[in-house]
Amino acid sequence: MPQSIIKVIHKVKENNPLVHCITNYVTVNDCANILLSLGASPAMCEAQEEVADFVGISGSLYLNIGTLTSEQKESMRIAAKTASHLGTPIVIDPVGAGALKSRHDFILELLENNKISIIKGNLGEIKTLAGFDTCVKGVDSIDNGENGIEACKVLAQRYQTVVAATGKVDVITDGKRVCLIENGHLMLTKVTGAGCMIGALAGATAAVEADYFLATAAAVGIMGIVGEITALGGKNQLLPGTFRIKLFDNIYQIHDEEIKKVGKLKWL
Repeated sequence: MPQSIIKVIHKVKENNPLVHCITNYVTVNDCANILLSLGASPAMCEAQEEVADFVGISGSLYLNIGTLTSEQKESMRIAAKTASHLGTPIVIDPVGAGALKSRHDFILELLENNKISIIKGNLGEIKTLAGFDTCVKGVDSIDNGENGIEACKVLAQRYQTVVAATGKVDVITDGKRVCLIENGHLMLTKVTGAGCMIGALAGATAAVEADYFLATAAAVGIMGIVGEITALGGKNQLLPGTFRIKLFDNIYQIHDEEIKKVGKLKWL
């Protein structure tokens, strides 16, 4: 499994895919920087008159509803419709879908009307979309993980997509295959946007890897592996500001042998 991730990461670095992001204002800079660090090319284009044309020249589309506005909604509708028509992979991050009905309904609208390649959220968001009971606190999940794999499978099968639920143990599934990732560190919860950055990375990997299950495992896996390496790199890395900067540095310079050594991924 680590070798599969390595191959996808190499593809990103070799192809420098253009990832079209319509994302939230809190983490937009971090999403752009994590894409650059991995070797992709970010574009944060959301003007309604531009998004259709920009989708046409992009390798993937990443939609994140973290600070959703009415203007963003319409841009996302246009972009998703265009990407679905062109066959461009679409990654959706349903931020806050477990807390607010309006967000939940908008994500369902996108899922029902478009071909979504990957849904990446925390476990609370994923379980809510799948129709399972869950516990959330604002945009954060405080779910205990019960029925997590089942919920992910149900949602993946319902929309013929790949689902990733991040948590203490990350779950990725296409409705049949399942990958569990046990990498990561508590420090990833002490900086804003770790989940958003994973979604952006999934846009990069999906742009170069047609097996979206594998592409998603690579994106989630590399973030967990690098987060773990960064946090354990010294006491200063356990300070949020230092950790955030070192995260970009380490994803930029991650070596194959580190992925093999640190990666804790398994198939079910």
